[in-house]
Formats: sequence, structure tokens, C-alpha cells
Amino acid sequence: MNCPFCGAEDTKVTDSRPSDNNAIRRRRECEVCGRRFTTYEKVESIPTMIVKKNDIREPYDREKLEGGIYRACHKRPIPVAKINEMIDDLENRILSADEKEIPSSKVGEMVMDALRELDDVAYVRFASVYKEFKDVDTFLKEIEKLAKKGSK
Repeated sequence: MNCPFCGAEDTKVTDSRPSDNNAIRRRRECEVCGRRFTTYEKVESIPTMIVKKNDIREPYDREKLEGGIYRACHKRPIPVAKINEMIDDLENRILSADEKEIPSSKVGEMVMDALRELDDVAYVRFASVYKEFKDVDTFLKEIEKLAKKGSK
């Protein structure tokens, strides 16, 4: 840390303590000019970015994830605690990924896999929007896939 008064590189920390906003307040003293000054250190976090189909990047937003899942689960006999547990699990997987840019298609697939395990109707509702079903035949094909997996 350079001294803001004389520019010397030799400074020592005389006091450290936690501060507001998850920062650490450090009181420093320049070993050349003897003046004291305060610095604040904060961990820099790189936000996870979601890459949309049109290559636009936007920061991960839990509310968007929740909104899509809650709409899919609307009026289904699924406990809210179970839905929140699923959302927490998905969020942990998204934020702990090695990549800091995740395609929205990957997030969509993760959500569909989780909903498929949770509730077939919620899964079909989400898939119909996510996969942009154009007609009834597409719905029927998806339901037939679910029926085949259920009969195994």
C-alpha cells in the first residue's frame, strides 16, 4: 500500500477491524513520513453471468429463477418448502460452477431436470415455455416421453 501523502511503499498496519458492508477497516502508518491513514478492504466478487440465446449477458438473478419455477408449480400440490429447497439447490449449483458465464440453456435444462423429479405437470408447464411449444402435438410428444419414463 502506497502512502497517499508521500507515495512511499513502506506502510504498516496499526489497527484492523471489521467495518460495515463486509469490509475490513485498516489503520495504517507510513514508515517514511509518519502520517496515518485509513483504508477499507473488501473482497471483490465476480458475478455469475447468464448468457441468453441472443448472446446478451446479464447477472444471475434468483428472482427470475424463482418466478419461472413458481409459475410452473402454481396450484400444484407441492409444499413451498420443497420448491424453495429445489431453488436453493439449483442456485448453489449455478453459483458454484467453475464458469462465471453460464448459458441460459444450461440453466433451463437444470430446472427442467429438477422439475421432472418433483412434479410432471410443473415440468410440462415449464418445458412448454422454455422449449417454446408451438402446437398441441409438441405437448403430446412431451407427455408421451414422460409416460414412457414412468412405465419403466
